[in-house]
Amino acid sequence: MTETTERPASLHSYLAYRDAPKALRWLESAFGFETVMEYPDDKGLILHSELRLGGASIVVFSAEDDYDRAARKGETVGHGLYVSLATQEAVDAVFASAIEAGATRVWEPANTEWGNYRCRVDDLEGYEWTFGTHVPGQPS
Repeated sequence: MTETTERPASLHSYLAYRDAPKALRWLESAFGFETVMEYPDDKGLILHSELRLGGASIVVFSAEDDYDRAARKGETVGHGLYVSLATQEAVDAVFASAIEAGATRVWEPANTEWGNYRCRVDDLEGYEWTFGTHVPGQPS
């Protein structure tokens, strides 16, 4: 009899970058991600890579096709990635690091009406990233 272990569902995002090798190094320096898996091909593209920041992980690969990026409507594109951090100081630190690495400011770190302390930036290829203290799915 084969024994199985139940595990809860987990959600992971994947992103295609025009210059995935550069994006991997940028995500490491700007946001503090660690690349834990990286499979390049013979053309210098990334077939598959995985990055981790605490309990958060993402998949990054090279965009061989010219995928569209959402256009900003007002302050935001209306979708992006959200990373929950433990403290306001951690949010401030990642915002400063991202801006220093060339990210575009969307929202400076600030408190929200629903109890989240958060900031938002666009990365080097226009993906929108929010870092905050709220843990989605848990009450404030």
